[in-house]
Amino acid sequence: MSSSHRRPELYGSDADAEALRDALRTGELPVAVYGLGKMGLPLAAAFAELTGDTIGVDIDPDRVDRINRGECPVEREPGLADLVERTVETGDFRASIDPSDAWAARIHVVLVPTLLDEADHPDLSMLEAAVDAAGAALSPGDLVVVESTVPPGTCRSVVRPRLEAASGLSADEFGVAHCPERTASGRALQDIRSAYPRIVGGVDEASTDAGSLVYDELTDNDVIPVADARTAAAVKVFEGVYRDANIAIANELAGLADELGIDVREAIQAANTQPFCEIHRPGPGVGGHCIPVYPYFLVNGCETDTPLLRTAREVNEGMPAQTVSRLADLLTDAGEEVAGSHVLIFGVAYRAGVDETRFSPGLAIAAELADRGAFVVLADPVVDCTELDYPAVDVDRVQLADFDAAIIATDHEDVASIDWKKGDLVVLDGRGALNVEAAHVHTLGNGRPD
Repeated sequence: MSSSHRRPELYGSDADAEALRDALRTGELPVAVYGLGKMGLPLAAAFAELTGDTIGVDIDPDRVDRINRGECPVEREPGLADLVERTVETGDFRASIDPSDAWAARIHVVLVPTLLDEADHPDLSMLEAAVDAAGAALSPGDLVVVESTVPPGTCRSVVRPRLEAASGLSADEFGVAHCPERTASGRALQDIRSAYPRIVGGVDEASTDAGSLVYDELTDNDVIPVADARTAAAVKVFEGVYRDANIAIANELAGLADELGIDVREAIQAANTQPFCEIHRPGPGVGGHCIPVYPYFLVNGCETDTPLLRTAREVNEGMPAQTVSRLADLLTDAGEEVAGSHVLIFGVAYRAGVDETRFSPGLAIAAELADRGAFVVLADPVVDCTELDYPAVDVDRVQLADFDAAIIATDHEDVASIDWKKGDLVVLDGRGALNVEAAHVHTLGNGRPD
C-alpha cells in the first residue's frame, strides 16, 4: 500500500500528544490484536470501543467466524458478549485468520499464552508466531505492544529481531513496548478498563511514550511508565512469584494445623488484621495459566540460584499428593482404604467460577487417587467434565450414597447445593468452603480437636 494511504504514525511521531490521542479515539490509529482467547478477545473489544477501528487476528477459523457474526466465544465474562455484538454490528470490530488483513493497523498488540515445555522452560512458540504475524503487517512508525507475560528481556532479544526479520524494517523504524496484562477471568473488561494501573516499558524512550499514550486512553486508572520493557516484564513475573511463595507459606502453615491443634484459616484471618501481614489462603494446589508458570521464568531462566522460588513451587506442586494422603488417613480411621474406594472430586476448574482446567488441582488429585487404585468420579458446575479422563456426574445429580469419600477441590458457589451432611462418606474440604458440622466432614488445615 502506498504511503498516501497510510494513517498517522505513532512511534517517533512529532505530532502533539493531544492530536495523537484524538487520532486514536477516531480510528486514525487503527489497532490489531493478535490472539482472541479469554484475555485477547476482551482486550480487542475494549480497543474497538475506544478506537472504532480494531481488527482481531486468530488462527482458529471457527472462533473468527463466530466473532464476525457478532457472537462471543468466551463465556462467563460480564458485558463481553454485548460489547462484541455491538462493536461488530457497528463495524468497529472485525476478526480475521489472515494477518495481512491487519495492514492498516498502526498499533499491534500481541496477547497469547506463554506455556512451559516438558523441562519447565518457557515455550515462546505461540508468541513467536503472533509476532511474526504482526511483523508481516508492520510499517514505519507502528508500535508493537506485547501484553503476553514473558521472561524479562524477551522484547529486546526475541520480539524486536523477529519483527525486523518479518517486516524488512530496521529496529529504529518501529516501536516495541511491553504492557503486561493484569486481567483475571470473570472480570476481564473491568480489569482492562479501570481495575489496576497499567505498567508500560519500551525498548527505547519513544516506545515507552507511545505505549503510555495508548494505555492512558484505554484505562481510567493510572499508567505507570517504567525504565524499559525488561522491567515491565519483571513486574508481572514478580506478581505471580509473590503469590506462589505466599500460598506456599499458607500451605506449609496448614500442614502444621494438626500438630498445633488449630484451624489455620481462622489463625490466618486473625493474623491478617495486622496491616503488615497478608497471608494468602491454603488449598489443595495452585492452578491456572499464571502462578504455576511464571516462577519458572526465573528459576530456569536465570543463572543465579533461586532456592525460595523453587521450594515454593515444590510445596504447591506437592499439595494434591498431600491432600490425597490426608484423605487416606481419614479413610483408614473410618476402616476403609483408598484402593477400591469410590471418590467424588468436586471441582476441576482451577478457580471458582472459571471454566479453565490448566494445572487443575482437582485433576492432579484425581490422577493421584487413580494411581492408588481408587475409582474417581468428577463433578463441576462450570467445566464440561465429559471431555476429561474420568467418569463425570452432573452436580445436581450427585448421590453421596454412591461414594466412600469426596474431596472439595474448587470452592464453586454450587458446593452448597449438595447436602454434605448426608451419608457416612468421608468428606475432605480442601478449600474451607463448607460450613458443615458433621463428624464425617473434615477441612484441610483444620487441626482443632473435636
